[in-house]
Amino acid sequence: MSSLVQSVDWLAIAPPTVAAVVGLVVLVADLFLAESRKPLLGWIAVAGLAAAALMLLPLLDADRSTFCLVGDTEVCSYTADRFTLVIQFLVLGGALLCALLSVTALKDSGKRLPEGEYWFLFLSSAAGAALLPASRDLATLVVALEVASLPAFALVGLRHGDRRSSEAALKFFLSSVTATAVSLLGISFVYAATGTLHLTRVAERIQDVDGQLATLAQTGVVLTLVGFAFKTAAVPFHFWVPDTYVGAPLPIAAYLSVIGKAVGFSGLILVTVVALPSYADAWAPALAVLAALTMTVGNVGALRQQPTRAYSAVRLLAWSSVGQAGYLLVPIAAAGYSDDPEKPVGSTLAYALMYGAVNLGAFAVAALVGRAHRLNRVADYRGLYAVSPLTALLMGFFLLCLAGLPPGVIGLFAKVTVFAAAVDAGLGWLAVVMAVNVVIALVYYLRWTALLFRATEGEPVRHRGPAPVTVAIALTAVLGVVLSGAPQLVLRFTDTGLF
Repeated sequence: MSSLVQSVDWLAIAPPTVAAVVGLVVLVADLFLAESRKPLLGWIAVAGLAAAALMLLPLLDADRSTFCLVGDTEVCSYTADRFTLVIQFLVLGGALLCALLSVTALKDSGKRLPEGEYWFLFLSSAAGAALLPASRDLATLVVALEVASLPAFALVGLRHGDRRSSEAALKFFLSSVTATAVSLLGISFVYAATGTLHLTRVAERIQDVDGQLATLAQTGVVLTLVGFAFKTAAVPFHFWVPDTYVGAPLPIAAYLSVIGKAVGFSGLILVTVVALPSYADAWAPALAVLAALTMTVGNVGALRQQPTRAYSAVRLLAWSSVGQAGYLLVPIAAAGYSDDPEKPVGSTLAYALMYGAVNLGAFAVAALVGRAHRLNRVADYRGLYAVSPLTALLMGFFLLCLAGLPPGVIGLFAKVTVFAAAVDAGLGWLAVVMAVNVVIALVYYLRWTALLFRATEGEPVRHRGPAPVTVAIALTAVLGVVLSGAPQLVLRFTDTGLF
């Protein structure tokens, strides 16, 4: 008789585990540290995230699994393959950069953000986000999704006495809870039809569902996909994004724009491409339409932002992130039409890495400018070159990367890979829609970039960069420049090995 006791591969689960353990350490340390020493918690969190990211290195050449079924070691709940490592690198690296921004934000908040609670919630969310791409059964997937999401609600509304923050948290909470409820209902239908939660077994059994359960299985597939569409902020499930980003502390807005998207898209890839490939004729066209709608609505929303409106810089980045979500959906839709879905999935990961690096860089500059201009309007960036030439040049570089223009070669390269995925899959109409949207996006990205180099109106305001913010800007800039010089590194790194 085989033993029901399993050995745990601690090295495989180390990245999310380290983040979770450091979160508990911060929570306990907060009870004993004097108020004057609370900033130490932030540096513990930064060190913990760096350690979690370093734990990816021993896994680079491995394909490890744990929590497998007794008697069938091929069916596991946790797998550390190349796909997992790419997303975990994006999640933990992005969380580390957001943590650096948070150190300064907490210092500037004047005790309106409680440090112990902030760092515990932040690390808990990062641990859930790192767990999700390794999940290979629907139960673990949902648990990881909620561990990543629930602390994020609190982080958005954590600022004491801020009405905008509370309203943003409520909108985010209601939309996300609705998404979770819809996903859980869909997953329960899929389980009822197939009798399993493991993704590979769902893929095998859902093709041969009994005729009486076929409608139940189809409904479950639709509801599960609708739930994940909420998580990715795809139109028409995007309505919470602008207000949530404006109301949240800026590092949390940056976190949601990159790590939140990584969580949603990795979950969507696992559900569609791994668990439901036999339903590609249903989800692929639906995702293609969602991609077209999302990129169009996001870019038009960004184009309509008035430079003098309060918080217009953050709002523009929020609408821009909706548009970028549309581009990220394109290769996932293309995977449903492709005989080799690994290639389009790799295109999504390549685009996500590019977007993560340069978007966090743009948010880091926004955090720097926001210290001097509390309303953080696009108009506040006028003449930035005159007072801080390097910061202006880097902001211009980040915006040009997002637009896909040289010298932001990595942005151009990422867009070309997405175009290629759409064309290779026979989605010519979607490639045309994307081309139109790239042109629309050029308008507002170039308008903002040009503003950086115009003459200032009135007395110029100096932007002093605290060391953590400066480090965050420098790291994202170095990554963007290196990848622009050698963009082939991205595709080599995102060779997923998922199939």
